[in-house]
Amino acid sequence: MTPPNTPQLADPTDPFTPPSADEARAQRVPASLFRIAERHAATDEQRRRQAHPHVLGPHEAIRLVSFLLSGAALVDDGEDEVDRADITAALTLIPLARGEMDELEVGLLEMARGRGMTWPEIAFGLGLQTPQAARQRYERLASRTERADT
Repeated sequence: MTPPNTPQLADPTDPFTPPSADEARAQRVPASLFRIAERHAATDEQRRRQAHPHVLGPHEAIRLVSFLLSGAALVDDGEDEVDRADITAALTLIPLARGEMDELEVGLLEMARGRGMTWPEIAFGLGLQTPQAARQRYERLASRTERADT
């Protein structure tokens, strides 16, 4: 029996109904975090490579796989090399990490405005050319994160 609130994929035996990418990704997210944590953050030494040593979040998991692939972090003796499934797991987490970054940016922009920063100052901080661009960015991110919260 499937637990309640578990997204259901399209019937895999029905060749005429494509699977939902969103549902498939939702089912992969926890497995992706678990896979990367188990394979690349199982020991204290491995966890020290990330920002939050005791909790492997999406951003840290993606960064860890990227660092291991690029050689910026070295695979420990006895640790499995990053494989295609690890890369797929990291790619699966990208939308989740992007959403977290959007929420962080909206929060930071709201705190900046609350501390009296002007849109020209914020535009400078964001590397944007105009205050209007900064305000539009905030409005776009705020509307996107509102939809995610509902």
